[in-house]
Amino acid sequence: MADLDLLVLGGGTAGLVSAVIAGGLGARVALVERDRTGGECLWTGCVPSKALIEAADLAHRMRRADRVGLAPVEPAVDLAEVMAHIRAAQRAIEPHDAPERVRAAGAEVITDEAVFVGPRRVRMKSDGRAVTARCVLVAVGSAPELPPIPGLAEAAPLTSDTVWGLEVLPARLLVLGGGPVGCELGQAFARLGSQVTLVERGPRLLAREDPDVGELITARLRDEGVDVRTSTEVTQVRVGGRVRLTGGQPGEIDTDRILVAGGRRPRTDGLGLPEAGVALTDRGAVRVDTRMRTTAPGVYAAGDVTGELPFTHVAAHQAATATLNALFWLPRYVRYLPMPYVVFTDPEVARVGLRAAQARHRWGDRAVVARLDLADVDRAVAAGRTDGWASLVADPSGRLVGATVVAPSAGEVIGELAALVARRARLTELYRTVHPYPTYALAAVDAVGEHLQRRLLTPTTRRLVRPVLAALRTAARTS
Repeated sequence: MADLDLLVLGGGTAGLVSAVIAGGLGARVALVERDRTGGECLWTGCVPSKALIEAADLAHRMRRADRVGLAPVEPAVDLAEVMAHIRAAQRAIEPHDAPERVRAAGAEVITDEAVFVGPRRVRMKSDGRAVTARCVLVAVGSAPELPPIPGLAEAAPLTSDTVWGLEVLPARLLVLGGGPVGCELGQAFARLGSQVTLVERGPRLLAREDPDVGELITARLRDEGVDVRTSTEVTQVRVGGRVRLTGGQPGEIDTDRILVAGGRRPRTDGLGLPEAGVALTDRGAVRVDTRMRTTAPGVYAAGDVTGELPFTHVAAHQAATATLNALFWLPRYVRYLPMPYVVFTDPEVARVGLRAAQARHRWGDRAVVARLDLADVDRAVAAGRTDGWASLVADPSGRLVGATVVAPSAGEVIGELAALVARRARLTELYRTVHPYPTYALAAVDAVGEHLQRRLLTPTTRRLVRPVLAALRTAARTS
């Protein structure tokens, strides 16, 4: 007989969501976490990075206050105080993820490490106690992975996990990786005063997005003093901080610290997953289907350990889906198309669903792309922040299948568009919904409006409407 209905391995976002749902439903559930609950999001990811970005944004605006008629100010940056601001934000949020909240929901919390010793059976490392569950959820997250560059490990590089221990601002910072983390942290440290070099081995930044997105972010970073080098690789790190670069922009540079902002690897080593019959991908991620089932009956996985979209909200959705599938019989599925995400650069980059290039590849000229630049959005003009646009993508029938918003507060706009993508709403539904003026959200609405005008207000339309209007005028005169 199983000891539990559900055993959750990992106390990050996915694990917490699962334990709280299962406990709230009255299931016998235990959560095993070797360290602090809260996971990467609270301690080394979303929360600290956004608190850092807030401080960096304020410093940047102080320097450029003359753009709105104010005297510019050069801020005195004390990184130790900035880090204190970050820790204060973490302390304020920590109770939401604390063990007490999980216990209050009816789940047990075990501070330990668990290793599979058989199907749905684990052993605790501290005391050897064995626990059997009807179902197990693997939600152990991921860890930064250092690229195999000679001399890098000896240089004690920072990662997105360890950078939060800095107390002194590096005068020169080399950022490896031009994805979301590299762009966010690179811009933030440059705004705080570091001389930042950002190296990306691919041809452009933010390679997941349409090329014009990466081009805009590259231009913005360079305007702010970041030395962006694409199609470039670090091939050697020498003692003293001398770094050799090859590729598109070769040479040697000196740096005080290196920040590795590249890939992360699922924490699947040492879990005994083969003993449980759980298959892994080539990248070491747990292989799952859209019901979050692994290859082992009764074993599920959620969060970064699956190698799917590495975002907190995705992990939470995966965990809720996995938990309900584990406890009950009615199947539930994860759909990734309507999953939105945000890159918190300035401007922010928010996307859901298909990119314009993907839609054109699928439907050719029949794909619908409605786009409006922020230069035509009154709120952006008033704020003097016109770098960006809204782009909406629809299938040939006019149903929304994707959207990209590049704008200040783009993350606050994308949620509405994600809801429309999720139910394949028509573009006209967005346009008919009255939005407050002036807002950045109107970029998406007016993009659709301009598309509809081009499509509907044609010479043919005017030719058909004019006789009707003439008849109505005649009727009015004779009435």
